[in-house]
Amino acid sequence: MTKHRVYIFILILSGFIMVFSALHVISKNFLQTESAVSKIGSRGTEVRAIQQFLIDWGLYNGDVTGYYGEETTAAVKKFQKIKGISQTGIAGPQTLAAMGISIGQVPAATESNVYLLARIISAEARGEPYEGQVAVGAVVLNRIEHPSFPDTLSGVIYQKGAFTAITDGQFNQPISDSAYNAARDALNGWDPSGGAIYYYNPAKTNDRFIHSRPIIKTIGGHRFCS
Repeated sequence: MTKHRVYIFILILSGFIMVFSALHVISKNFLQTESAVSKIGSRGTEVRAIQQFLIDWGLYNGDVTGYYGEETTAAVKKFQKIKGISQTGIAGPQTLAAMGISIGQVPAATESNVYLLARIISAEARGEPYEGQVAVGAVVLNRIEHPSFPDTLSGVIYQKGAFTAITDGQFNQPISDSAYNAARDALNGWDPSGGAIYYYNPAKTNDRFIHSRPIIKTIGGHRFCS
């Protein structure tokens, strides 16, 4: 091999090494970003769940704001130290698992998901205004993203004692056309309930717990609550 060819080979090899190193750094940063579930600047239900957990442990003295700021970060670091987790202040999968916090994501509007959501909407909100039917579907989806409920559509719907329609036979009745449309609208992001995780008909229940929930709005015969 001539000196010229050796020189070209070295240049090509150096180029491959540089590209590989760059890809390694990018991949590492991507994985770190993916695993950082809640951190400085994050907002939402998951952050509220973290803050409430830290309050219960006596590690956080602030309010449950849903905003991940410096105080939340400091409290998470204290918890991580107790559990022997790397003290990053970031609530990634390992930290959330140690806290027992698990939050699902709203599923896509596939045919099977529309069918299942439409069944519970039709059973629970038959005869209600269309907006109220969509709101009932939205409550089901809001529960998926709430730490107090199962993380899947089927898990929320079939949760024991969650919906009377499951036990009284209404769930197995024919599904109305409007319920299918309402399910699609809810799965595509329309939430007339205003973020509610509960609803009830005051004329049909005397349950003290449900009547104690803060009312967000009333649609038709249903009150939607947080």
